[in-house]
Amino acid sequence: MGRHTARAAPADVAGRATSPLHYALTRLLAWLAVRALFRVRLEGRDHLPTGPYVLCFNHQSWADPFVLLAALPRRPRVTFFGPREVDLRVGRRNRLIAWTGMALPYRPDKTDLLGATRRVQRVLKAGGVLAIAGEGRIHAGEAVLLPLDDGAAFFAQHAGVPLVPVAVNGTSWLAFGRRLRLRVGTPIPTAGRTTRDDLHGLTEATWQALHELCAGYPDPAPPAAGSLWYRLTEAFNEWPEGARPPVAAGTND
Repeated sequence: MGRHTARAAPADVAGRATSPLHYALTRLLAWLAVRALFRVRLEGRDHLPTGPYVLCFNHQSWADPFVLLAALPRRPRVTFFGPREVDLRVGRRNRLIAWTGMALPYRPDKTDLLGATRRVQRVLKAGGVLAIAGEGRIHAGEAVLLPLDDGAAFFAQHAGVPLVPVAVNGTSWLAFGRRLRLRVGTPIPTAGRTTRDDLHGLTEATWQALHELCAGYPDPAPPAAGSLWYRLTEAFNEWPEGARPPVAAGTND
């Protein structure tokens, strides 16, 4: 892919360059908050490529991106694919996300696939990391892994960069001093643009890798209903069901 630089700033949904200072401040605050409140362990750090790659993680909580920012090396720069928004300039939450410079939003109706692909390519060509919650939503169950969307495989394959599975565990219920584990899997190589069957095969290989990384992790006991940590955990979780569902037995088979 030629020579890369991790210093280049990616662009937001409108194509404007985001501020490196805003991103650096966001990452510093995430590091301070996560390290002060939780015990974080990163396993398999030596598996992380030094150049650009696509990172595919399982999704338990709104806190997952901040835990990743706090645990991963400072370089290369990490950009998250999401949230599903038409325009991050509308609404206080969206404007805050846009200000941080850590997200590439995309339209939920999938009418901007070409534009989203171009923005992703800018991130990777600048030497950065694209992080994607492969399941496309949060779910209940630390060892549960829902089917993965093809997005992570598509972007990695399109750019010819490795696809790295990373399991995030411990965030389903937050609590002071809770141990959070991030486990990095072996990078999965890609060969550039290939067939749809190859794309599905890459997605399946990523699911299998994440499945093994998450397998057997116990579900923590929830805090007391109405307590500070209960409310904090659920404050920003957007459950498609409208509320936290029970753990889906057998989903991880």
